[in-house]
Amino acid sequence: MAEAELYLLRELARLHGIETNNDQPGGASPEPLLLLLRALGAPVGSLADVPDALRERRQQQWRRCCEPVVVSWDGGPAHLELRLPAALADGFASCRLELENGAVWRWARNLERLPVLQVKTVEGVDYAVRKISLPSGLPPGYHRFSLDLPAGAQETLVIAAPRQAHSLPEGSAGRVWGVFLPLYALHSGRSWAAGDLTDLENLMRWAHSLGGGLVGTLPLLAAFLDEPFDPSPYSPASRLFWNEFYLDPARAPEYEHCPAVREMLNSPAAQEEIKRLKATPLVDYRRGMALKRRVLEHLMECCFDGASSSHEELQKWVAENPAVLDYAGFRAGVETLRAPWQSWPGRMQGGALQEGDYDPRAARYHLYVQWLLHRQLQGLAGQARQNNRPGLYLDLSLGVHPAGYDVWRHRASFALSASSGAPPDMLFTEGQDWQFPPLHPERVREQGYGYFIACLRNHLKYAGILRIDHVMGLHRLFWIPRGLSGRDGLYVRYRAEEFYAILALESRRSRALIVGEDLGNVPPYVRPEMARHKFCRMYVQQTEAGPEGLNPVPEDALACLNTHDMPPFTACWLNRDNAGRRRLAHYLRGKGWLKAPTDKLEDVLKACLLRLAASPARIHLLNLEDLWLETTPQNIPGTTDEYPNWRRRARYTREEFSAMPGLRELLQNINHLRTGE
Repeated sequence: MAEAELYLLRELARLHGIETNNDQPGGASPEPLLLLLRALGAPVGSLADVPDALRERRQQQWRRCCEPVVVSWDGGPAHLELRLPAALADGFASCRLELENGAVWRWARNLERLPVLQVKTVEGVDYAVRKISLPSGLPPGYHRFSLDLPAGAQETLVIAAPRQAHSLPEGSAGRVWGVFLPLYALHSGRSWAAGDLTDLENLMRWAHSLGGGLVGTLPLLAAFLDEPFDPSPYSPASRLFWNEFYLDPARAPEYEHCPAVREMLNSPAAQEEIKRLKATPLVDYRRGMALKRRVLEHLMECCFDGASSSHEELQKWVAENPAVLDYAGFRAGVETLRAPWQSWPGRMQGGALQEGDYDPRAARYHLYVQWLLHRQLQGLAGQARQNNRPGLYLDLSLGVHPAGYDVWRHRASFALSASSGAPPDMLFTEGQDWQFPPLHPERVREQGYGYFIACLRNHLKYAGILRIDHVMGLHRLFWIPRGLSGRDGLYVRYRAEEFYAILALESRRSRALIVGEDLGNVPPYVRPEMARHKFCRMYVQQTEAGPEGLNPVPEDALACLNTHDMPPFTACWLNRDNAGRRRLAHYLRGKGWLKAPTDKLEDVLKACLLRLAASPARIHLLNLEDLWLETTPQNIPGTTDEYPNWRRRARYTREEFSAMPGLRELLQNINHLRTGE
């Protein structure tokens, strides 16, 4: 391959936002570049197409008069750059700004009087770049700016956002603590295959009784638990809807008035199935969901038959949330055809469903369970946020299952011929392919980030703290071309400022804290940008070994010992060599946290937790499994069938661990360090 051809290919990739430096895995190879360019929409079948595609890309960028999105921070003026052919850069432009509240502002500008920022000739056409300013003092929100030019009409989304996300007050009132456990792992004397939302509410009440301000868990999003089957909370069937596996049927309005449910649950077969599901150390999603679905279907029939008064409430909720009808039809279609949407007949695959394409009873079921989920999550969130507590800590997964509803309905938002992942490192020498399509950086802008905003709002209706999985993805994401491995992937850039503006705006509107998962190989510009917008970073002790023991804990941080992707504290301690144990114990002893002269596991664990509790971190999150010295992780990244990821139930029930006197005493000490109470 000639040097000149490689230069043109890299230049085309750069103009499409692909990072092509040679230290990237696929940076020096033409095949990944060509495949990713095609995934982004560039017309390149081979290297021979690159010169024409490059010429077209340059013209395309200059023919686009203005950017589709602009940010106005803290009520300050936003500025748009207008790229106009010199022959059309005179006369007047009619301006129209429609505010989110419906108000409309109109004015006109003389193009010749706008400041000239640049003059450039592109493919024989002379362009002048002029700056037009929008009014200052815009109220927070999403506004539409329209520009009527001699060259045609243009429209731009104006995101008027506070520069900083919602945050806790200064001092001890702004230092909260809470407990974490995956909901599938949480179980009690009343639960079946796994914990449900009532179990989560009971856990929250117990934490509140000890002074805790939040309860955290893994994503609770909709999942495929039949065909297809994927229980991973980080590969959901949708980020817009929730997982009925976690419903408590006994909290349904119909439960007390539905004899079919009582008859079924009292049957010997159902009682035996519940007993079997309770006894297994691993969550059996298929059988657990099959049992719960039979119960929920009986409840749904009672609701739709008018046997309870809740049908009118359901219908009103559906009218206010019409997207749920589309989702219910999609899920019913998957169940009817027993196949992912990519193999559906053409019309259905294209997104058009009609009566007769699916079982209407299945669609009613999905309407009903989403309504129940809303009721139960809303009730949980209301309890969680009492007394100004942050309350519920949820996790926004980075991606969505490729066969899921979101990709089917919002496919223009995704790059379907690529997947997200991570480059090779010491642990994963072939890189990681996470098997879900990345968001398309240009199309999501052209769509006004509608899908991303909807995902956020779906979570912030209930969450007081929202963790953004892989926050680096706001800046850039590692893309792997379909058919290649992680060794061939490359980073693709996004407009981080626009994502930060949306997150800050939605955070302030819902009064929710934003936590960015910033672990791993994070570019140096990410954390300063998070701090600028008042996002909490993650301080995970396992990753914070410094030259003098442990790195200091920052103020704007969520501090914890580990995450669901890491070994529990005890396993980490047991895997340390003697020198590593002595170093940590020596550090803790020198700081006054470890009083005992030995490095006994229980004493070191307590010292680490008290150190984090006394730190300036805004949030201290305790993994409950650490408190009873668990050694097995919930997830081992990079494994599939080799390890039962997302399936291990906690060793103790909620009733058992909440009654442990040593555990209660430790949490009371942590509460005192956090709040002074």
